[in-house]
Amino acid sequence: MAVVVGFVPTNEGRAALRRAAEEARTRGTRLVVINSNRGGKDLTTADAERYDTELATVRRELSEAGIEHEVRQLVRGQEPAEDLIAVAEEVGAEVIVIGLRRRTPVGKLILGSHAQRILLDAPCPVLAVKADRTPRPR
Repeated sequence: MAVVVGFVPTNEGRAALRRAAEEARTRGTRLVVINSNRGGKDLTTADAERYDTELATVRRELSEAGIEHEVRQLVRGQEPAEDLIAVAEEVGAEVIVIGLRRRTPVGKLILGSHAQRILLDAPCPVLAVKADRTPRPR
């Protein structure tokens, strides 16, 4: 069993990671952090380097906090929602944690394709987390 979190280096992604770490600690289970990118032209070298740096920081912080974890950076041409659902099924996730961002009125109608897909197709409960109102300094 595990807690699975979709992580991107944004305020929403960091909020989801913090909450997922709390869930893993409370449940006494491991945390599986997923950073999913389609790859190809959608992933620049600068983005890939930024993700590598962020994920190294995530690994270090989770280790220092004593949280059993696994960090996966997936670049396999799938939508992030597909990757999150597949990993949740693979590890028998107890919960998936995702970050949500504010949306325009039109965006609110569809919630966001990735979030909507995860909410509808996940094999377990989904916890949606908003970013802090004021970004925390790093």
